[in-house]
Amino acid sequence: MSPETLATLSAIANAATALGAIAAAWQLYLVHKQSVSNFEDSFAKEYRELAAKLPTKALLGEPLNNEEHIEHFDELYHYFDLCNEQSFLYKHERISEKTWNFWRDGMASNMRRPAFQRAWQEISSRANGDFSELRALFLPEKQAS
Repeated sequence: MSPETLATLSAIANAATALGAIAAAWQLYLVHKQSVSNFEDSFAKEYRELAAKLPTKALLGEPLNNEEHIEHFDELYHYFDLCNEQSFLYKHERISEKTWNFWRDGMASNMRRPAFQRAWQEISSRANGDFSELRALFLPEKQAS
Protein backbone atom coordinates (compact mmCIF):
# COMPACT_ATOMS: atom_id res chain seq x y z
CA MET A 1 0.00 0.00 0.00
CA SER A 2 1.05 3.48 -0.75
CA PRO A 3 1.85 5.94 2.02
CA GLU A 4 -1.12 8.06 0.91
CA THR A 5 -3.51 5.09 1.27
CA LEU A 6 -2.11 4.25 4.70
CA ALA A 7 -2.51 7.88 5.78
CA THR A 8 -6.10 7.90 4.51
CA LEU A 9 -6.93 4.63 6.28
CA SER A 10 -5.30 5.93 9.46
CA ALA A 11 -7.35 9.15 9.27
CA ILE A 12 -10.55 7.14 8.71
CA ALA A 13 -9.72 4.87 11.67
CA ASN A 14 -9.01 7.90 13.88
CA ALA A 15 -12.31 9.53 12.84
CA ALA A 16 -14.21 6.30 13.49
CA THR A 17 -12.59 6.00 16.92
CA ALA A 18 -13.50 9.61 17.73
CA LEU A 19 -17.09 9.08 16.57
CA GLY A 20 -17.30 5.91 18.65
CA ALA A 21 -16.04 7.77 21.71
CA ILE A 22 -18.59 10.56 21.13
CA ALA A 23 -21.39 8.02 20.71
CA ALA A 24 -20.34 6.21 23.91
CA ALA A 25 -20.20 9.50 25.85
CA TRP A 26 -23.64 10.48 24.54
CA GLN A 27 -25.02 7.08 25.55
CA LEU A 28 -23.58 7.46 29.05
CA TYR A 29 -25.16 10.92 29.30
CA LEU A 30 -28.57 9.55 28.27
CA VAL A 31 -28.32 6.65 30.73
CA HIS A 32 -27.39 9.04 33.54
CA LYS A 33 -30.23 11.40 32.67
CA GLN A 34 -32.70 8.50 32.62
CA SER A 35 -31.47 7.16 35.97
CA VAL A 36 -31.87 10.63 37.57
CA SER A 37 -35.35 10.87 36.11
CA ASN A 38 -36.29 7.42 37.46
CA PHE A 39 -34.87 8.35 40.86
CA GLU A 40 -36.86 11.60 40.97
CA ASP A 41 -40.00 9.81 39.78
CA SER A 42 -39.75 7.39 42.69
CA PHE A 43 -39.99 10.35 45.08
CA ALA A 44 -42.93 11.80 43.17
CA LYS A 45 -44.68 8.44 43.52
CA GLU A 46 -43.91 8.35 47.24
CA TYR A 47 -45.33 11.87 47.62
CA ARG A 48 -48.55 10.94 45.78
CA GLU A 49 -49.02 7.88 47.99
CA LEU A 50 -48.46 9.96 51.11
CA ALA A 51 -50.67 12.85 49.94
CA ALA A 52 -53.50 10.37 49.36
CA LYS A 53 -53.44 9.63 53.11
CA LEU A 54 -53.51 13.29 54.15
CA PRO A 55 -56.87 14.88 54.84
CA THR A 56 -58.19 16.76 51.82
CA LYS A 57 -59.19 19.72 53.97
CA ALA A 58 -55.54 20.13 55.07
CA LEU A 59 -54.43 20.12 51.43
CA LEU A 60 -57.11 22.72 50.65
CA GLY A 61 -55.76 25.04 53.34
CA GLU A 62 -58.36 24.40 56.01
CA PRO A 63 -57.23 23.87 59.61
CA LEU A 64 -57.66 20.51 61.28
CA ASN A 65 -59.45 20.24 64.60
CA ASN A 66 -57.57 18.60 67.48
CA GLU A 67 -58.97 15.15 66.78
CA GLU A 68 -58.07 15.32 63.08
CA HIS A 69 -54.61 16.69 63.91
CA ILE A 70 -53.94 13.75 66.22
CA GLU A 71 -55.41 11.26 63.74
CA HIS A 72 -53.22 12.47 60.85
CA PHE A 73 -50.11 13.43 62.81
CA ASP A 74 -48.14 10.37 61.63
CA GLU A 75 -48.85 11.12 57.95
CA LEU A 76 -47.80 14.74 58.45
CA TYR A 77 -44.62 13.57 60.16
CA HIS A 78 -43.86 11.30 57.20
CA TYR A 79 -44.53 14.21 54.83
CA PHE A 80 -41.93 16.36 56.60
CA ASP A 81 -39.50 13.44 56.65
CA LEU A 82 -39.92 13.07 52.87
CA CYS A 83 -39.40 16.82 52.39
CA ASN A 84 -36.26 16.69 54.53
CA GLU A 85 -34.90 13.80 52.47
CA GLN A 86 -35.63 15.67 49.23
CA SER A 87 -33.82 18.73 50.62
CA PHE A 88 -30.86 16.55 51.59
CA LEU A 89 -30.72 15.03 48.10
CA TYR A 90 -30.75 18.47 46.48
CA LYS A 91 -28.00 19.66 48.81
CA HIS A 92 -25.91 16.67 47.67
CA GLU A 93 -26.71 17.24 43.97
CA ARG A 94 -28.66 14.02 43.54
CA ILE A 95 -31.68 15.70 41.90
CA SER A 96 -31.99 18.23 39.11
CA GLU A 97 -32.43 21.95 39.66
CA LYS A 98 -35.73 21.88 37.76
CA THR A 99 -37.14 19.11 39.94
CA TRP A 100 -35.87 20.77 43.11
CA ASN A 101 -37.56 24.07 42.22
CA PHE A 102 -40.85 22.23 41.65
CA TRP A 103 -40.56 20.30 44.92
CA ARG A 104 -39.48 23.34 46.94
CA ASP A 105 -42.40 25.38 45.59
CA GLY A 106 -44.78 22.58 46.61
CA MET A 107 -43.25 22.45 50.10
CA ALA A 108 -43.58 26.22 50.47
CA SER A 109 -47.20 26.04 49.35
CA ASN A 110 -47.99 23.35 51.92
CA MET A 111 -46.10 25.19 54.66
CA ARG A 112 -48.50 28.12 54.22
CA ARG A 113 -51.47 25.87 55.04
CA PRO A 114 -52.63 25.89 58.68
CA ALA A 115 -52.61 22.11 59.23
CA PHE A 116 -49.03 21.86 57.94
CA GLN A 117 -47.90 24.91 59.92
CA ARG A 118 -49.32 23.45 63.12
CA ALA A 119 -47.79 20.02 62.54
CA TRP A 120 -44.41 21.46 61.50
CA GLN A 121 -44.24 23.63 64.60
CA GLU A 122 -45.01 20.65 66.84
CA ILE A 123 -42.77 18.17 65.02
CA SER A 124 -39.80 20.50 64.79
CA SER A 125 -40.06 21.34 68.50
CA ARG A 126 -40.12 17.65 69.45
CA ALA A 127 -37.65 16.25 66.89
CA ASN A 128 -34.44 16.89 68.88
CA GLY A 129 -32.60 18.61 66.04
CA ASP A 130 -33.74 16.26 63.28
CA PHE A 131 -34.96 17.68 59.97
CA SER A 132 -31.94 20.01 59.63
CA GLU A 133 -32.27 20.38 55.85
CA LEU A 134 -35.96 21.24 56.12
CA ARG A 135 -35.33 23.63 59.03
CA ALA A 136 -32.84 25.50 56.84
CA LEU A 137 -35.66 26.12 54.35
CA PHE A 138 -38.59 26.62 56.70
CA LEU A 139 -37.95 27.84 60.19
CA PRO A 140 -40.75 26.70 62.47
CA GLU A 141 -43.00 29.52 63.60
CA LYS A 142 -43.02 30.23 67.29
CA GLN A 143 -46.34 29.66 68.98
CA ALA A 144 -47.75 32.55 70.92
CA SER A 145 -47.37 32.08 74.66
